[in-house]
Amino acid sequence: MTRNPNRRQLLQCCAVGAVASLAGCSTRTPSGFWGDSSEKIDDWEYSPPSEGIDLVGGLFGDNEAGAMEDAASENVGLATGGAADVGTFRRNVYEEYLPIPESMAYEGLFGEYYFDTGGDGSCGSLFCPTYTPAVSLDPLSDETERYLTVGLNSGLSQSEFERPALNLVIVLDISGSMGASFDDYYYDAHGNRQETEGDTTRSKMEVAKKALVKLTRHLRPEDRFGVVLFDDDAYLAKPLHAVEETDMDAIRGHIQKDIEPRGGTNVSAAMELGEELVAEYDDADSGEYETRTLLLTDAQINMEETDADELRSSLEENAGRDHHTTVIGVGVDFNADLISQITEIRGANYYSVYSEDEFERRMDNEFEYMVTPLVYDLSLELDTDGYEITKVYGSTAADEATGELMHVRTLFPSPRTDGEAKGGVVLVQVERTDGEEASGTEFSLEANWETREGNRETSTETVSFPTGNDEAYGNDTIQKAILLARHADLLKNWTIYEREETLVDDEEGISHPPDDDHLGQWEQQSDPLTVSNRYESRFETFRAHFEDEMAAIEDEELEQELELLGAILKAA
Repeated sequence: MTRNPNRRQLLQCCAVGAVASLAGCSTRTPSGFWGDSSEKIDDWEYSPPSEGIDLVGGLFGDNEAGAMEDAASENVGLATGGAADVGTFRRNVYEEYLPIPESMAYEGLFGEYYFDTGGDGSCGSLFCPTYTPAVSLDPLSDETERYLTVGLNSGLSQSEFERPALNLVIVLDISGSMGASFDDYYYDAHGNRQETEGDTTRSKMEVAKKALVKLTRHLRPEDRFGVVLFDDDAYLAKPLHAVEETDMDAIRGHIQKDIEPRGGTNVSAAMELGEELVAEYDDADSGEYETRTLLLTDAQINMEETDADELRSSLEENAGRDHHTTVIGVGVDFNADLISQITEIRGANYYSVYSEDEFERRMDNEFEYMVTPLVYDLSLELDTDGYEITKVYGSTAADEATGELMHVRTLFPSPRTDGEAKGGVVLVQVERTDGEEASGTEFSLEANWETREGNRETSTETVSFPTGNDEAYGNDTIQKAILLARHADLLKNWTIYEREETLVDDEEGISHPPDDDHLGQWEQQSDPLTVSNRYESRFETFRAHFEDEMAAIEDEELEQELELLGAILKAA
Protein backbone atom coordinates (compact mmCIF):
# COMPACT_ATOMS: atom_id res chain seq x y z
CA MET A 1 0.00 0.00 0.00
CA THR A 2 1.43 3.43 -0.92
CA ARG A 3 1.84 5.45 2.24
CA ASN A 4 2.30 9.14 2.92
CA PRO A 5 5.87 9.25 4.31
CA ASN A 6 5.00 12.04 6.74
CA ARG A 7 1.81 10.44 8.03
CA ARG A 8 3.00 8.69 11.16
CA GLN A 9 5.33 11.55 12.08
CA LEU A 10 2.39 13.95 11.86
CA LEU A 11 0.26 11.68 14.03
CA GLN A 12 2.96 11.30 16.66
CA CYS A 13 3.70 15.01 16.83
CA CYS A 14 0.20 16.38 16.59
CA ALA A 15 -1.55 13.94 18.93
CA VAL A 16 -0.27 15.79 22.00
CA GLY A 17 -2.12 18.97 20.98
CA ALA A 18 -1.30 22.64 21.23
CA VAL A 19 1.24 22.34 24.01
CA ALA A 20 3.53 20.00 22.06
CA SER A 21 7.00 20.94 20.99
CA LEU A 22 7.35 21.66 17.27
CA ALA A 23 10.03 18.94 16.91
CA GLY A 24 9.75 18.87 13.13
CA CYS A 25 6.06 18.07 13.22
CA SER A 26 5.22 19.97 10.05
CA THR A 27 6.99 22.05 7.45
CA ARG A 28 4.01 24.41 7.66
CA THR A 29 3.14 26.13 10.93
CA PRO A 30 -0.58 26.99 10.99
CA SER A 31 -1.51 30.47 12.13
CA GLY A 32 -1.92 30.61 15.90
CA PHE A 33 -1.07 26.93 16.47
CA TRP A 34 1.90 27.47 18.73
CA GLY A 35 0.71 30.64 20.45
CA ASP A 36 -0.59 31.03 23.98
CA SER A 37 -2.31 27.83 25.19
CA SER A 38 -5.48 29.82 25.90
CA GLU A 39 -5.83 30.70 22.21
CA LYS A 40 -7.79 28.57 19.80
CA ILE A 41 -5.60 26.80 17.28
CA ASP A 42 -5.70 26.37 13.51
CA ASP A 43 -4.33 22.82 13.26
CA TRP A 44 -5.03 22.23 9.57
CA GLU A 45 -2.16 20.25 8.01
CA TYR A 46 -3.13 19.68 4.38
CA SER A 47 -1.85 21.80 1.49
CA PRO A 48 -3.38 21.17 -1.95
CA PRO A 49 -0.91 20.22 -4.69
CA SER A 50 -0.45 22.81 -7.40
CA GLU A 51 -1.71 20.45 -10.12
CA GLY A 52 -5.16 20.16 -8.52
CA ILE A 53 -8.34 20.96 -10.42
CA ASP A 54 -9.79 24.36 -9.56
CA LEU A 55 -13.37 24.47 -8.37
CA VAL A 56 -15.95 27.20 -8.67
CA GLY A 57 -15.43 29.72 -5.86
CA GLY A 58 -17.95 31.68 -3.81
CA LEU A 59 -19.97 28.60 -2.91
CA PHE A 60 -20.25 28.96 0.81
CA GLY A 61 -22.29 31.27 2.98
CA ASP A 62 -22.07 31.46 6.75
CA ASN A 63 -25.53 30.20 7.64
CA GLU A 64 -25.94 28.46 10.95
CA ALA A 65 -27.10 24.86 10.89
CA GLY A 66 -30.84 24.26 10.90
CA ALA A 67 -32.19 23.04 14.20
CA MET A 68 -33.22 19.41 14.38
CA GLU A 69 -36.96 19.00 14.59
CA ASP A 70 -37.99 18.48 18.17
CA ALA A 71 -41.31 17.76 19.79
CA ALA A 72 -40.88 17.48 23.52
CA SER A 73 -44.05 15.42 23.90
CA GLU A 74 -42.86 12.75 21.44
CA ASN A 75 -40.45 9.93 22.17
CA VAL A 76 -37.63 9.27 19.74
CA GLY A 77 -38.15 6.57 17.15
CA LEU A 78 -35.79 3.68 16.53
CA ALA A 79 -34.60 2.30 13.19
CA THR A 80 -32.13 -0.39 12.18
CA GLY A 81 -28.61 0.42 11.04
CA GLY A 82 -27.35 -0.43 7.58
CA ALA A 83 -28.75 1.33 4.51
CA ALA A 84 -31.11 4.19 5.33
CA ASP A 85 -32.69 4.66 1.90
CA VAL A 86 -33.04 3.18 -1.59
CA GLY A 87 -32.41 6.39 -3.47
CA THR A 88 -29.79 4.80 -5.69
CA PHE A 89 -32.27 2.24 -7.02
CA ARG A 90 -34.87 4.90 -7.82
CA ARG A 91 -32.37 7.31 -9.36
CA ASN A 92 -30.95 4.56 -11.60
CA VAL A 93 -34.45 3.83 -12.93
CA TYR A 94 -35.22 7.49 -13.62
CA GLU A 95 -31.88 7.88 -15.39
CA GLU A 96 -32.87 4.84 -17.52
CA TYR A 97 -30.31 2.42 -16.13
CA LEU A 98 -31.00 -1.04 -14.73
CA PRO A 99 -30.26 -1.01 -10.98
CA ILE A 100 -28.41 -3.81 -9.26
CA PRO A 101 -30.57 -5.87 -6.88
CA GLU A 102 -28.44 -5.03 -3.84
CA SER A 103 -29.33 -1.34 -4.11
CA MET A 104 -32.93 -2.21 -3.12
CA ALA A 105 -32.16 -2.74 0.59
CA TYR A 106 -35.19 -3.64 2.70
CA GLU A 107 -34.03 -1.61 5.70
CA GLY A 108 -33.40 1.28 3.30
CA LEU A 109 -36.94 1.11 1.91
CA PHE A 110 -38.47 0.90 5.40
CA GLY A 111 -36.21 3.75 6.49
CA GLU A 112 -37.95 6.14 4.11
CA TYR A 113 -41.38 5.73 5.75
CA TYR A 114 -43.06 6.36 9.09
CA PHE A 115 -44.67 3.45 10.96
CA ASP A 116 -46.93 3.18 13.98
CA THR A 117 -44.75 0.97 16.18
CA GLY A 118 -47.74 -0.30 18.17
CA GLY A 119 -46.79 0.89 21.63
CA ASP A 120 -49.48 1.85 24.14
CA GLY A 121 -47.40 4.61 25.74
CA SER A 122 -46.34 2.51 28.70
CA CYS A 123 -42.73 2.02 27.58
CA GLY A 124 -40.49 3.44 30.27
CA SER A 125 -37.11 2.21 29.04
CA LEU A 126 -34.83 2.81 26.09
CA PHE A 127 -36.28 -0.05 24.02
CA CYS A 128 -39.61 -1.88 24.22
CA PRO A 129 -40.37 -4.23 21.28
CA THR A 130 -44.02 -4.74 20.29
CA TYR A 131 -45.42 -7.43 17.98
CA THR A 132 -48.28 -7.48 15.48
CA PRO A 133 -49.31 -10.56 13.41
CA ALA A 134 -51.03 -10.75 10.03
CA VAL A 135 -52.34 -13.22 7.45
CA SER A 136 -51.99 -11.94 3.88
CA LEU A 137 -52.48 -13.20 0.30
CA ASP A 138 -49.75 -12.91 -2.31
CA PRO A 139 -51.30 -10.62 -4.98
CA LEU A 140 -49.84 -12.65 -7.87
CA SER A 141 -50.51 -16.19 -6.62
CA ASP A 142 -53.24 -15.79 -3.95
CA GLU A 143 -51.15 -18.04 -1.69
CA THR A 144 -51.63 -17.46 2.07
CA GLU A 145 -48.62 -15.99 3.90
CA ARG A 146 -48.07 -15.11 7.58
CA TYR A 147 -46.10 -12.17 8.89
CA LEU A 148 -45.14 -10.49 12.13
CA THR A 149 -43.89 -6.94 12.69
CA VAL A 150 -41.46 -6.05 15.45
CA GLY A 151 -42.25 -2.48 16.50
CA LEU A 152 -39.10 -0.65 17.62
CA ASN A 153 -40.51 1.38 20.51
CA SER A 154 -38.57 3.63 22.84
CA GLY A 155 -39.49 5.38 26.07
CA LEU A 156 -36.81 8.04 25.50
CA SER A 157 -38.41 11.42 24.77
CA GLN A 158 -36.98 13.74 22.15
CA SER A 159 -36.57 16.44 24.78
CA GLU A 160 -34.41 14.06 26.85
CA PHE A 161 -32.40 12.72 23.92
CA GLU A 162 -28.86 14.02 23.81
CA ARG A 163 -26.08 12.43 21.85
CA PRO A 164 -22.85 11.62 23.69
CA ALA A 165 -19.68 13.60 23.09
CA LEU A 166 -17.93 12.63 19.85
CA ASN A 167 -14.52 11.48 18.77
CA LEU A 168 -15.39 12.21 15.13
CA VAL A 169 -13.08 11.70 12.17
CA ILE A 170 -14.28 12.82 8.75
CA VAL A 171 -12.76 10.74 5.93
CA LEU A 172 -13.41 12.66 2.71
CA ASP A 173 -12.94 11.31 -0.81
CA ILE A 174 -11.07 13.89 -2.93
CA SER A 175 -10.50 11.59 -5.93
CA GLY A 176 -11.06 12.75 -9.48
CA SER A 177 -14.51 11.16 -9.75
CA MET A 178 -15.72 13.52 -6.99
CA GLY A 179 -15.25 16.35 -9.47
CA ALA A 180 -18.13 15.01 -11.56
CA SER A 181 -21.67 16.28 -11.13
CA PHE A 182 -24.28 14.31 -9.21
CA ASP A 183 -25.93 12.96 -12.34
CA ASP A 184 -22.78 11.61 -14.02
CA TYR A 185 -22.10 7.88 -14.29
CA TYR A 186 -18.49 6.73 -14.09
CA TYR A 187 -17.51 3.05 -13.98
CA ASP A 188 -13.84 2.27 -13.55
CA ALA A 189 -14.39 -1.47 -14.01
CA HIS A 190 -15.23 -0.90 -17.69
CA GLY A 191 -13.09 2.16 -18.34
CA ASN A 192 -16.01 4.09 -19.76
CA ARG A 193 -17.88 7.19 -18.70
CA GLN A 194 -21.56 7.79 -19.40
CA GLU A 195 -23.39 10.98 -18.59
CA THR A 196 -27.11 11.53 -18.11
CA GLU A 197 -29.14 14.63 -18.71
CA GLY A 198 -30.17 16.69 -15.72
CA ASP A 199 -30.15 20.08 -14.05
CA THR A 200 -27.47 19.27 -11.45
CA THR A 201 -24.44 21.45 -12.17
CA ARG A 202 -22.51 21.39 -8.90
CA SER A 203 -19.87 18.74 -8.50
CA LYS A 204 -20.07 16.09 -5.81
CA MET A 205 -17.00 17.69 -4.21
CA GLU A 206 -18.52 21.16 -4.03
CA VAL A 207 -21.67 19.92 -2.34
CA ALA A 208 -19.75 17.58 0.00
CA LYS A 209 -17.60 20.47 1.23
CA LYS A 210 -20.60 22.69 1.82
CA ALA A 211 -22.38 19.96 3.76
CA LEU A 212 -19.24 19.30 5.80
CA VAL A 213 -19.07 22.96 6.80
CA LYS A 214 -22.66 22.74 8.03
CA LEU A 215 -21.86 19.56 9.96
CA THR A 216 -19.12 21.33 11.91
CA ARG A 217 -21.73 23.71 13.38
CA HIS A 218 -23.31 20.77 15.20
CA LEU A 219 -20.11 20.07 17.10
CA ARG A 220 -19.96 20.94 20.80
CA PRO A 221 -16.93 22.20 22.77
CA GLU A 222 -16.25 18.79 24.32
CA ASP A 223 -16.31 16.98 20.94
CA ARG A 224 -13.03 16.00 19.28
CA PHE A 225 -12.85 16.54 15.52
CA GLY A 226 -10.36 15.36 12.88
CA VAL A 227 -10.20 15.17 9.08
CA VAL A 228 -8.56 12.68 6.71
CA LEU A 229 -8.51 13.22 2.93
CA PHE A 230 -7.80 10.55 0.35
CA ASP A 231 -7.15 10.01 -3.33
CA ASP A 232 -4.36 7.61 -4.39
CA ASP A 233 -3.11 7.89 -0.81
CA ALA A 234 -4.43 9.20 2.50
CA TYR A 235 -3.51 12.55 4.06
CA LEU A 236 -3.85 13.88 7.57
CA ALA A 237 -5.70 17.17 7.10
CA LYS A 238 -6.64 17.89 10.72
CA PRO A 239 -5.56 16.02 13.89
CA LEU A 240 -8.22 14.84 16.31
CA HIS A 241 -8.42 17.76 18.75
CA ALA A 242 -11.12 19.15 21.04
CA VAL A 243 -13.44 21.64 19.35
CA GLU A 244 -13.09 24.03 22.29
CA GLU A 245 -9.35 24.27 21.55
CA THR A 246 -9.78 24.66 17.79
CA ASP A 247 -10.29 27.72 15.60
CA MET A 248 -13.27 26.22 13.81
CA ASP A 249 -13.78 29.24 11.55
CA ALA A 250 -10.26 28.73 10.24
CA ILE A 251 -10.95 25.02 9.72
CA ARG A 252 -14.11 25.82 7.75
CA GLY A 253 -12.07 28.16 5.59
CA HIS A 254 -9.56 25.41 4.83
CA ILE A 255 -12.36 22.99 3.93
CA GLN A 256 -13.75 25.55 1.52
CA LYS A 257 -10.47 26.61 -0.10
CA ASP A 258 -7.89 23.84 0.21
CA ILE A 259 -9.72 20.72 -1.02
CA GLU A 260 -9.80 19.85 -4.71
CA PRO A 261 -10.59 16.58 -6.56
CA ARG A 262 -7.62 14.67 -7.93
CA GLY A 263 -6.21 11.16 -8.36
CA GLY A 264 -7.58 7.69 -7.61
CA THR A 265 -9.56 6.20 -4.72
CA ASN A 266 -7.68 4.37 -1.98
CA VAL A 267 -10.34 3.84 0.70
CA SER A 268 -8.29 1.29 2.63
CA ALA A 269 -5.42 3.70 3.25
CA ALA A 270 -7.85 6.41 4.34
CA MET A 271 -9.73 4.24 6.81
CA GLU A 272 -6.45 2.94 8.20
CA LEU A 273 -5.28 6.49 8.84
CA GLY A 274 -8.59 7.32 10.48
CA GLU A 275 -8.13 4.30 12.74
CA GLU A 276 -4.67 5.52 13.73
CA LEU A 277 -6.09 8.94 14.48
CA VAL A 278 -8.53 7.68 17.12
CA ALA A 279 -6.29 4.95 18.54
CA GLU A 280 -5.32 7.02 21.58
CA TYR A 281 -9.01 7.14 22.57
CA ASP A 282 -9.67 3.39 22.36
CA ASP A 283 -10.28 3.35 26.10
CA ALA A 284 -12.91 6.10 26.01
CA ASP A 285 -16.10 5.30 27.96
CA SER A 286 -18.65 4.27 25.31
CA GLY A 287 -21.43 5.54 27.56
CA GLU A 288 -19.97 9.05 27.44
CA TYR A 289 -18.20 9.15 24.07
CA GLU A 290 -19.17 7.93 20.60
CA THR A 291 -16.07 7.25 18.50
CA ARG A 292 -17.08 7.38 14.83
CA THR A 293 -15.57 7.67 11.38
CA LEU A 294 -17.80 9.38 8.82
CA LEU A 295 -16.77 8.33 5.31
CA LEU A 296 -17.96 10.56 2.45
CA THR A 297 -17.29 8.93 -0.91
CA ASP A 298 -18.70 7.98 -4.29
CA ALA A 299 -17.01 4.64 -3.53
CA GLN A 300 -15.43 4.12 -6.93
CA ILE A 301 -12.49 2.15 -5.59
CA ASN A 302 -9.60 1.73 -8.00
CA MET A 303 -6.65 1.54 -5.62
CA GLU A 304 -5.57 -1.25 -3.26
CA GLU A 305 -8.66 -3.16 -2.03
CA THR A 306 -11.46 -3.38 -4.59
CA ASP A 307 -13.49 -6.22 -3.09
CA ALA A 308 -13.63 -4.57 0.37
CA ASP A 309 -13.02 -7.85 2.24
CA GLU A 310 -9.89 -6.64 4.00
CA LEU A 311 -11.55 -3.30 4.71
CA ARG A 312 -14.55 -4.99 6.29
CA SER A 313 -12.31 -7.09 8.49
CA SER A 314 -10.50 -4.05 9.83
CA LEU A 315 -13.75 -2.18 10.45
CA GLU A 316 -15.18 -5.15 12.34
CA GLU A 317 -12.10 -5.08 14.56
CA ASN A 318 -12.69 -1.35 15.08
CA ALA A 319 -16.32 -1.99 16.02
CA GLY A 320 -15.11 -4.40 18.67
CA ARG A 321 -13.36 -1.40 20.22
CA ASP A 322 -16.49 0.76 19.87
CA HIS A 323 -15.06 2.64 16.89
CA HIS A 324 -18.01 2.82 14.47
CA THR A 325 -18.53 3.85 10.86
CA THR A 326 -21.07 5.94 8.94
CA VAL A 327 -20.94 6.05 5.13
CA ILE A 328 -22.41 8.83 3.01
CA GLY A 329 -22.61 7.56 -0.58
CA VAL A 330 -22.37 10.50 -2.99
CA GLY A 331 -23.97 10.40 -6.44
CA VAL A 332 -25.75 7.76 -8.47
CA ASP A 333 -22.70 5.65 -9.25
CA PHE A 334 -21.35 4.45 -5.90
CA ASN A 335 -19.80 1.01 -5.48
CA ALA A 336 -22.42 -1.17 -3.79
CA ASP A 337 -19.86 -3.84 -2.87
CA LEU A 338 -18.08 -1.48 -0.49
CA ILE A 339 -21.34 -0.26 1.00
CA SER A 340 -22.78 -3.70 1.69
CA GLN A 341 -19.53 -4.79 3.33
CA ILE A 342 -19.46 -1.81 5.68
CA THR A 343 -23.09 -1.49 6.69
CA GLU A 344 -23.45 -5.05 8.02
CA ILE A 345 -21.01 -4.18 10.80
CA ARG A 346 -22.09 -3.36 14.35
CA GLY A 347 -22.68 0.36 14.84
CA ALA A 348 -22.53 1.14 11.11
CA ASN A 349 -25.06 2.93 8.91
CA TYR A 350 -25.25 4.19 5.34
CA TYR A 351 -27.02 7.03 3.52
CA SER A 352 -27.08 7.93 -0.16
CA VAL A 353 -27.38 11.50 -1.44
CA TYR A 354 -28.04 12.84 -4.94
CA SER A 355 -28.60 16.55 -4.51
CA GLU A 356 -27.36 19.50 -2.52
CA ASP A 357 -30.57 19.69 -0.45
CA GLU A 358 -30.48 15.99 0.37
CA PHE A 359 -26.83 16.14 1.36
CA GLU A 360 -27.42 19.01 3.75
CA ARG A 361 -30.48 17.32 5.26
CA ARG A 362 -28.49 14.18 6.07
CA MET A 363 -25.47 15.95 7.51
CA ASP A 364 -27.29 18.91 9.03
CA ASN A 365 -30.84 18.31 10.27
CA GLU A 366 -30.38 14.58 10.97
CA PHE A 367 -26.78 14.67 12.17
CA GLU A 368 -27.50 13.95 15.85
CA TYR A 369 -29.46 10.80 14.98
CA MET A 370 -26.95 9.64 12.39
CA VAL A 371 -24.02 9.40 14.83
CA THR A 372 -25.77 7.98 17.92
CA PRO A 373 -26.37 4.20 18.07
CA LEU A 374 -28.62 3.32 21.03
CA VAL A 375 -29.11 -0.47 20.93
CA TYR A 376 -26.73 -3.23 19.81
CA ASP A 377 -27.13 -6.89 18.82
CA LEU A 378 -30.89 -7.23 19.07
CA SER A 379 -31.94 -10.87 18.72
CA LEU A 380 -35.41 -12.36 18.77
CA GLU A 381 -36.18 -16.02 19.38
CA LEU A 382 -39.39 -17.79 18.42
CA ASP A 383 -40.44 -20.43 20.94
CA THR A 384 -43.05 -22.69 19.33
CA ASP A 385 -43.45 -25.93 17.41
CA GLY A 386 -44.73 -25.98 13.83
CA TYR A 387 -43.40 -22.60 12.62
CA GLU A 388 -40.11 -21.52 11.08
CA ILE A 389 -38.67 -18.26 9.88
CA THR A 390 -38.79 -17.71 6.11
CA LYS A 391 -37.55 -14.14 5.69
CA VAL A 392 -36.58 -11.07 7.69
CA TYR A 393 -37.18 -7.65 6.13
CA GLY A 394 -35.61 -4.51 7.50
CA SER A 395 -32.31 -5.80 8.89
CA THR A 396 -29.05 -6.17 7.00
CA ALA A 397 -27.83 -8.77 9.50
CA ALA A 398 -30.97 -10.93 9.46
CA ASP A 399 -30.17 -14.36 10.86
CA GLU A 400 -32.51 -17.10 9.68
CA ALA A 401 -30.99 -19.90 11.74
CA THR A 402 -33.38 -22.36 13.35
CA GLY A 403 -34.93 -20.91 16.49
CA GLU A 404 -33.50 -17.41 16.16
CA LEU A 405 -36.09 -15.27 14.50
CA MET A 406 -33.87 -12.35 13.62
CA HIS A 407 -30.71 -10.47 14.46
CA VAL A 408 -30.22 -6.71 14.14
CA ARG A 409 -26.74 -5.28 14.61
CA THR A 410 -27.70 -1.77 15.65
CA LEU A 411 -30.70 0.47 16.35
CA PHE A 412 -30.30 4.21 15.81
CA PRO A 413 -32.68 6.96 16.94
CA SER A 414 -34.97 8.20 14.20
CA PRO A 415 -37.45 11.06 13.76
CA ARG A 416 -40.86 10.45 15.30
CA THR A 417 -44.01 12.46 14.75
CA ASP A 418 -47.74 11.94 15.45
CA GLY A 419 -46.94 8.64 17.14
CA GLU A 420 -45.12 7.19 14.12
CA ALA A 421 -41.37 6.49 13.83
CA LYS A 422 -39.34 6.66 10.64
CA GLY A 423 -38.19 3.15 9.77
CA GLY A 424 -39.62 1.92 13.06
CA VAL A 425 -40.36 -1.75 12.27
CA VAL A 426 -38.77 -5.02 11.21
CA LEU A 427 -40.99 -7.46 9.29
CA VAL A 428 -40.74 -11.23 9.69
CA GLN A 429 -42.37 -13.89 7.51
CA VAL A 430 -43.08 -17.32 9.04
CA GLU A 431 -44.69 -20.49 7.74
CA ARG A 432 -46.08 -23.77 9.06
CA THR A 433 -43.69 -26.72 9.03
CA ASP A 434 -45.87 -29.49 10.49
CA GLY A 435 -48.32 -29.78 7.60
CA GLU A 436 -51.32 -28.97 9.80
CA GLU A 437 -54.03 -26.51 8.91
CA ALA A 438 -53.34 -23.00 10.11
CA SER A 439 -54.82 -22.13 13.47
CA GLY A 440 -54.53 -19.42 16.04
CA THR A 441 -51.25 -20.77 17.37
CA GLU A 442 -49.89 -18.95 20.40
CA PHE A 443 -46.15 -18.67 20.86
CA SER A 444 -43.56 -16.84 22.93
CA LEU A 445 -41.09 -14.24 21.64
CA GLU A 446 -37.96 -13.45 23.63
CA ALA A 447 -35.94 -10.36 22.70
CA ASN A 448 -32.38 -9.72 23.91
CA TRP A 449 -30.27 -6.64 23.29
CA GLU A 450 -27.30 -4.66 24.54
CA THR A 451 -27.33 -0.99 25.61
CA ARG A 452 -24.62 1.57 24.85
CA GLU A 453 -23.26 0.97 28.33
CA GLY A 454 -22.80 -2.75 27.59
CA ASN A 455 -25.72 -4.05 29.68
CA ARG A 456 -27.83 -6.96 28.36
CA GLU A 457 -31.60 -6.64 28.64
CA THR A 458 -34.44 -9.06 27.88
CA SER A 459 -38.19 -8.97 27.31
CA THR A 460 -40.67 -11.80 26.64
CA GLU A 461 -44.16 -11.54 25.15
CA THR A 462 -46.83 -13.93 23.86
CA VAL A 463 -48.33 -13.53 20.37
CA SER A 464 -51.18 -15.33 18.57
CA PHE A 465 -51.76 -15.59 14.83
CA PRO A 466 -55.33 -15.18 13.55
CA THR A 467 -57.21 -18.42 12.88
CA GLY A 468 -57.72 -19.59 9.29
CA ASN A 469 -56.40 -18.43 5.93
CA ASP A 470 -58.49 -15.30 5.41
CA GLU A 471 -56.64 -12.00 5.22
CA ALA A 472 -56.30 -10.31 8.58
CA TYR A 473 -54.03 -7.44 9.58
CA GLY A 474 -53.36 -6.46 13.18
CA ASN A 475 -53.00 -2.81 12.10
CA ASP A 476 -52.22 -0.61 9.10
CA THR A 477 -48.51 -0.71 9.89
CA ILE A 478 -48.08 -4.40 9.17
CA GLN A 479 -50.20 -4.09 6.03
CA LYS A 480 -47.91 -1.29 4.88
CA ALA A 481 -44.75 -3.22 5.77
CA ILE A 482 -45.93 -6.32 3.87
CA LEU A 483 -46.79 -4.19 0.83
CA LEU A 484 -43.31 -2.60 0.83
CA ALA A 485 -41.57 -5.95 1.35
CA ARG A 486 -43.38 -7.47 -1.64
CA HIS A 487 -42.61 -4.35 -3.64
CA ALA A 488 -38.90 -4.76 -2.87
CA ASP A 489 -38.92 -8.50 -3.61
CA LEU A 490 -40.54 -7.94 -7.01
CA LEU A 491 -38.12 -5.15 -7.93
CA LYS A 492 -35.06 -7.16 -6.89
CA ASN A 493 -36.26 -10.22 -8.80
CA TRP A 494 -36.85 -8.08 -11.87
CA THR A 495 -33.28 -6.71 -11.91
CA ILE A 496 -31.92 -10.27 -11.57
CA TYR A 497 -34.21 -11.68 -14.25
CA GLU A 498 -33.30 -9.02 -16.81
CA ARG A 499 -29.62 -9.92 -16.43
CA GLU A 500 -29.79 -13.70 -16.05
CA GLU A 501 -33.22 -15.23 -16.52
CA THR A 502 -32.32 -18.59 -15.00
CA LEU A 503 -31.91 -17.05 -11.55
CA VAL A 504 -35.61 -16.48 -10.97
CA ASP A 505 -37.98 -19.42 -10.84
CA ASP A 506 -41.26 -19.56 -12.73
CA GLU A 507 -43.64 -19.61 -9.81
CA GLU A 508 -46.50 -17.18 -10.09
CA GLY A 509 -46.12 -15.51 -6.71
CA ILE A 510 -43.62 -12.91 -5.52
CA SER A 511 -40.71 -15.16 -4.60
CA HIS A 512 -37.74 -14.24 -2.45
CA PRO A 513 -34.69 -13.16 -4.48
CA PRO A 514 -31.79 -15.64 -4.57
CA ASP A 515 -29.37 -15.39 -1.67
CA ASP A 516 -26.29 -15.63 -3.88
CA ASP A 517 -23.90 -12.69 -3.79
CA HIS A 518 -23.77 -11.16 -7.27
CA LEU A 519 -21.96 -7.95 -6.40
CA GLY A 520 -18.66 -8.89 -7.97
CA GLN A 521 -20.50 -9.72 -11.18
CA TRP A 522 -22.97 -6.86 -11.19
CA GLU A 523 -21.28 -3.75 -9.85
CA GLN A 524 -22.67 -0.69 -11.60
CA GLN A 525 -22.25 -1.41 -15.31
CA SER A 526 -24.46 1.19 -17.01
CA ASP A 527 -26.83 -1.51 -18.21
CA PRO A 528 -29.79 0.05 -20.04
CA LEU A 529 -33.21 -0.08 -18.41
CA THR A 530 -35.11 -3.05 -19.84
CA VAL A 531 -38.41 -4.73 -18.95
CA SER A 532 -39.21 -8.16 -20.36
CA ASN A 533 -42.76 -9.22 -21.28
CA ARG A 534 -42.85 -11.47 -18.22
CA TYR A 535 -42.17 -8.63 -15.84
CA GLU A 536 -44.26 -6.08 -17.68
CA SER A 537 -47.37 -8.14 -16.91
CA ARG A 538 -46.27 -8.78 -13.32
CA PHE A 539 -45.67 -5.10 -12.71
CA GLU A 540 -49.05 -4.16 -14.17
CA THR A 541 -50.82 -6.60 -11.83
CA PHE A 542 -48.80 -5.51 -8.83
CA ARG A 543 -49.31 -1.80 -9.51
CA ALA A 544 -53.08 -2.30 -9.37
CA HIS A 545 -52.67 -4.18 -6.09
CA PHE A 546 -50.41 -1.44 -4.75
CA GLU A 547 -53.01 1.23 -5.53
CA ASP A 548 -55.71 -0.74 -3.69
CA GLU A 549 -53.51 -1.30 -0.61
CA MET A 550 -52.38 2.32 -0.58
CA ALA A 551 -56.02 3.44 -0.55
CA ALA A 552 -56.86 0.96 2.23
CA ILE A 553 -54.17 2.26 4.58
CA GLU A 554 -54.62 5.88 3.45
CA ASP A 555 -50.93 6.69 3.10
CA GLU A 556 -50.18 9.19 0.33
CA GLU A 557 -46.42 8.99 0.97
CA LEU A 558 -46.47 5.66 -0.90
CA GLU A 559 -47.22 7.54 -4.11
CA GLN A 560 -43.50 7.61 -4.95
CA GLU A 561 -43.55 3.82 -5.27
CA LEU A 562 -46.41 4.01 -7.77
CA GLU A 563 -44.41 6.57 -9.71
CA LEU A 564 -41.42 4.23 -9.72
CA LEU A 565 -43.55 1.37 -11.05
CA GLY A 566 -44.92 3.72 -13.68
CA ALA A 567 -41.41 4.67 -14.80
CA ILE A 568 -40.47 1.01 -15.13
CA LEU A 569 -43.60 0.22 -17.13
CA LYS A 570 -42.93 3.21 -19.35
CA ALA A 571 -39.58 1.66 -20.24
CA ALA A 572 -41.43 -1.49 -21.32
